[in-house]
Amino acid sequence: MAVIVFSEEFGKEFSAIQSKADKGDGEAKHIVDLINKGVAKLYKNHEAGQKIRRSLWPATYSNKYSIDNLWRLRLDNSWRMLYTLRKERIEIRALVLDAMDHRRYDRMFGYR
Repeated sequence: MAVIVFSEEFGKEFSAIQSKADKGDGEAKHIVDLINKGVAKLYKNHEAGQKIRRSLWPATYSNKYSIDNLWRLRLDNSWRMLYTLRKERIEIRALVLDAMDHRRYDRMFGYR
């Protein structure tokens, strides 16, 4: 079982979305539910997503987080969660870097 941690940036973004959901925003509630289901999948299996080839990694993640692996977890038809796995002592930590809609994901990875 993995320990799930949000990056500082994504933690702030998730808090803002959660705040909107708490105020009744239906779209924000949907996104929060998707992310929570994704996190639950990662708790059960830290390799629940698909590994992304290094040649496709956005430089942003490589530079900012010094990652040596990058994974994509499909949350639904439109949303993706990106995470990296880190082994710390005897536990594996999944660091959630971002969650984004498919359009932003395609732009980030250069898909059309």
